Amino acid sequence: MVTVRMETTAGTIVLELDGNKAPDTVANFVAYASAGFYDGTIFHRVIPGFMIQGGGFTPDMQQKSTNAPVENEADNGLKNDTGTIAMARTSDPNSATAQFFINVSDNTFLNHSAPTAQGWGYAVFGKVVDGMDAVRSVEKVSTGNTGGHSDVPVEAVVINKVTVEEG
Repeated sequence: MVTVRMETTAGTIVLELDGNKAPDTVANFVAYASAGFYDGTIFHRVIPGFMIQGGGFTPDMQQKSTNAPVENEADNGLKNDTGTIAMARTSDPNSATAQFFINVSDNTFLNHSAPTAQGWGYAVFGKVVDGMDAVRSVEKVSTGNTGGHSDVPVEAVVINKVTVEEG
């Protein structure tokens, strides 16, 4: 298991990543974190009762350049339950790069159901083991529309630093 400490303006979130069930996804996330990619990014999409998404935009809503996408590992048996972290992606199942989201409720409709475009699901690769209070405080922020994006926090919730603490 790999432990990651995410220091945000809403508090610290500690994640435990499951490298056994999602080895490529964990390696991808750890590579971004170790390179400092996430430092200074924001939670740019917040939907109460659903999820908080981050890892790709600066506070002025500029999207950061990413590495190549990672293969979707959503068929690993892990579920999009409350407090889990999963990879965000486009409609292409294998398009996840750096963006991630933390589920704030059980989102079973995001789970893998079939190896099809509609059924691939979203790859869960870890869970919050401390700091769910910080996640809940991000979930409660006021949101609006910014530069063609909806559900953007009115006041930026910044991910100041992400530290990988190998377990």
